[in-house]
Amino acid sequence: MTNPHLTLLRDRLGALHALELDIQDDSHLHAGHTGSKGGASHFSATIVAECFANKSMLAQHRLVYDLVRDLIPHPIHALVLSTRAPSKGNT
Repeated sequence: MTNPHLTLLRDRLGALHALELDIQDDSHLHAGHTGSKGGASHFSATIVAECFANKSMLAQHRLVYDLVRDLIPHPIHALVLSTRAPSKGNT
């Protein structure tokens, strides 16, 4: 069964037009954690997008968080990001 918060997150991040978007649901690793109460989810995401070109990591993360700010801390409690522009290769 797909986590509905995963679907919502994937839809929101679609605005980045990412060449690569890999989102992992890590909620099971945080069972019993205070942030998990009430059904909040934990995710990690790897995003490769042209819109990140010539932007610092902080600026890249701000672009992402601006898209999901209203979802934090509920229904998404945590979002771990790995972001890069396509021209930066695998780092």
